[in-house]
Amino acid sequence: MKLKEIVEILSLKPLVPSAGLEREVSGGYVGDLLSDVMANAGEGNIWITLQTHVNIVAVAVFKNLSAIVTVNGRMPDADTMEKAAEENIPILLTGKSAFETAGKLYQILNAKGIQD
Repeated sequence: MKLKEIVEILSLKPLVPSAGLEREVSGGYVGDLLSDVMANAGEGNIWITLQTHVNIVAVAVFKNLSAIVTVNGRMPDADTMEKAAEENIPILLTGKSAFETAGKLYQILNAKGIQD
């Protein structure tokens, strides 16, 4: 499933204008501990987190994640968005909680037969 479809369904706000909304999504991962995400998120996953610092971009690049979703309306700082633009990593914003966002993402992906 394309990231842009998920962005539309979940009403996510893209914060990095030209970053890859055409990416394929293989699943999702929720976590705020960077080492946990590095150890357990899968390639192509959407990462749901409340973290907003620049290191989230490095983790997304390292794991080849499809996107980062920041929850609870938490806005990344300018350095984070600049690095995301350089690395072509989509950062998406939602005012919803991680729980609600993950639940809705799971429903969408499960309906498409994506189980990761």
